[in-house]
Amino acid sequence: MIGADTLIVPLLQAFFWFDDGLQSYLQSKGWHQVTRPQSMVMAHVVMGVHNPSEIARSLGISRQAVHTTINQMVELGMLELRDDNNDRRAKVVALTGRGQEMREDADRVMSDLKAELCNRIGKRNVDNLIKAFSADWGAPITTWPQADAER
Repeated sequence: MIGADTLIVPLLQAFFWFDDGLQSYLQSKGWHQVTRPQSMVMAHVVMGVHNPSEIARSLGISRQAVHTTINQMVELGMLELRDDNNDRRAKVVALTGRGQEMREDADRVMSDLKAELCNRIGKRNVDNLIKAFSADWGAPITTWPQADAER
């Protein structure tokens, strides 16, 4: 059970705060509503992850789910699939001109959201969050000592 002092709940709440603000802003600018999975795929493409399999692995979801999301985004004109220069059998994801325009709007609002967060919780706290989240946390912990046998 997740306790009140756990870190994951406020991390998720913070992510949702930013994502909800981003979505609201984009809609106010006339952009089609973007689902959270679409937002996560877009973030990966912007960060330079263009292989659908790598996006799926990073998000911890199936390749089929990522392909479904990508295909929706292609239909909306945000992304396009291109031949992979390193593997003729594969495709990579790229922003379209429309997708790049959306990214520019998203970049603008992210600065505004950061400024608003500074107003709400203080610049020092925001700077500390950035410092902590930018630190090298090392590889994820994927193995644990044998669990207690009494469970």
